[in-house]
Amino acid sequence: MNKQIRRLAVALLACYLILFVQLNVLAVGRQQELNADPRNNRQTERDFNRPRGSILAADGTVLALSVPTTRGDQFRYQREYPLGDLFGDVTGYYTFSFGSTQLERTQNDVLMGDTTEQRLRAIGGLFRGSETTGSVVLSMRPDVQQVAADALGTREGSVVVMDPHTGAIIAMISNPRYNPADVAVHDSKQAEAVLTYLNAQPGKPLLANAYQERYMPGSSFKVITTSIAFENGATTLDRVFPVSKSWLPPQTTDPITNYGGEACGGTMVEVFYRSCNIPFAQLATELGPQLMVDGTKKWGVGEKVPIDLPAPAASFFGEVSDFTDQLPLLAIGGFGQGSTTMVPLQMAMVASTVANGGVMIKPHVVDATLDHDGGVLSRTTPSVWKTPILPATADTLTGLMIGVVNQGTGRQMQLAGGIQAAAKTGTAQLNTTGPERSNAWIIGFAPATAPQYAIAVVLKGGPNDAISASTGGKLAGPIAKQVLDYLFAHPAPAAG
Repeated sequence: MNKQIRRLAVALLACYLILFVQLNVLAVGRQQELNADPRNNRQTERDFNRPRGSILAADGTVLALSVPTTRGDQFRYQREYPLGDLFGDVTGYYTFSFGSTQLERTQNDVLMGDTTEQRLRAIGGLFRGSETTGSVVLSMRPDVQQVAADALGTREGSVVVMDPHTGAIIAMISNPRYNPADVAVHDSKQAEAVLTYLNAQPGKPLLANAYQERYMPGSSFKVITTSIAFENGATTLDRVFPVSKSWLPPQTTDPITNYGGEACGGTMVEVFYRSCNIPFAQLATELGPQLMVDGTKKWGVGEKVPIDLPAPAASFFGEVSDFTDQLPLLAIGGFGQGSTTMVPLQMAMVASTVANGGVMIKPHVVDATLDHDGGVLSRTTPSVWKTPILPATADTLTGLMIGVVNQGTGRQMQLAGGIQAAAKTGTAQLNTTGPERSNAWIIGFAPATAPQYAIAVVLKGGPNDAISASTGGKLAGPIAKQVLDYLFAHPAPAAG
C-alpha cells in the first residue's frame, strides 16, 4: 500500500511540475507571442484602459494624446488628434479593433511606458503609483505644415521640407489625407465604416503619399542624370549641344522631342536651365545602361527610403537588363520619363544631397523620445545614407540649379528679400496619346550658397485638369516659394 501511495505521490508531483513549467512558458516565455496574437483581446483591452503618452510637434504642440472618457464608455481613455488631418500621415491612428499605424505603431512601447529604460526609471516610483508613459517629440513644425497645406490647397500632391544637413523633416504633407480621429473611435462598426470609405476613395488617402508613393519625375530627374554624366566625365559645363527639335535614339524609328516640340540646345548650362530633353536623352545613351543604372543606385534609387516611419516606398529606374535591348527607354529615362518613378521624399533628399556637398542624410521625423518626467530616452542624430557625388559635382549642380531660378524654368521660385534659391523643375508627361496628363514638380534648396532648407513639391496630373495643362515651374514653383518665404520670415526659435 505504501509503495502505491509513493507512486501516486510521485505521479502527482510530476503532473504538478509539468503544469508549473507549462504555466511559466505561457505566462513568461510566450508572453510576447501571445500578446501579439490577434485572437487575444485581453492585452489590447488592458492597453486601452491604461494611460498613453503624447506625440508632440517641435514647438510642443500636441498632435496626439489620450484623455479620460466619460462614465459608460467601454474604455477609460480616448485617443484624440487636436490638429485633425494635418499630421494624420505621420501620427497615424490608434484603435481597438483595427490596430495602429505610423508613429502610433512604431513608438507604441515608448508611448505606453513599456521600454526597458522606462521600466527601470520607474522603479523608484513603483509604490507611489507613478505613470511610466513617454512622449515622442517630432522635428516637424505645425506652422510650416499648415503653410504647406494651404499652398497645396485641394490639389492632389505632396510637399516635403527638410534640413539638408541633419535629415530632419520640417514639413511633410500630402493630398488627399484623412483625420485619424475619425478612425480612432471606440465604436468598431463606425471605425470600420470610415476605413471602408477611405479605402474606396481615389488618391489613396490612407497612404502617406509623400513617402509611400512614387510618381514620374520628368525633368527634375535631370539632376541625377547630370550628376552621373559629370561623375563619369561624359560632359562639361562648356559642352555644346546642337539646337534641334527631334533626335532619333538607337533601336527605334520614333524620335525624341523637347517639351512642346520646341527647338532647344546650347551649352550644358543653357540646356539645363531651359530643360531641353534631347541633350539628357543623349547623355543617358552615351553613358549606357551600366553607368546609368549604377549611377542611380548611388542615389539610393531602387531602395526603400530610410525614414523612421513604416512601409516606405522605393523609387525606380530599372536594371541593366531592362535597357540593354531598349536604348530608347534608357534615353527617355535620362529626362525622367518612361518607367522612371520617384518618391517625393527621395526627391527632397536629392536636393538635400546637392545642398549638403554630395552627402545624403537619412531623413527622420522623430527628434527625441522622453520619459514621463521629460527626461530624454533617445535623440536622433544625423546619419549618412549615401554619398552619391563628389563635392565638386555638388558645386557644379548648385550653379546649374541657380541658373534655373534666375533665367530658366524655375523663375517662380525667386524668393523674397533677394534670397538666392537653387532649383530644378519637372513636367512629367504621363501619356503620348489622348488627353494630356502631366505631373508638375520642383525640387530645390535655399539659400544656394549656405543652404538651410531643401524642398520637393509634386502635383499629380489628371485628364484635362489645370495641372496637366501647365508646367512644374508655373504650378509647383509658387508652392515652394510660398513655403520657403514663410520659413525665412519665421525661423524656428533657437534651442535653449
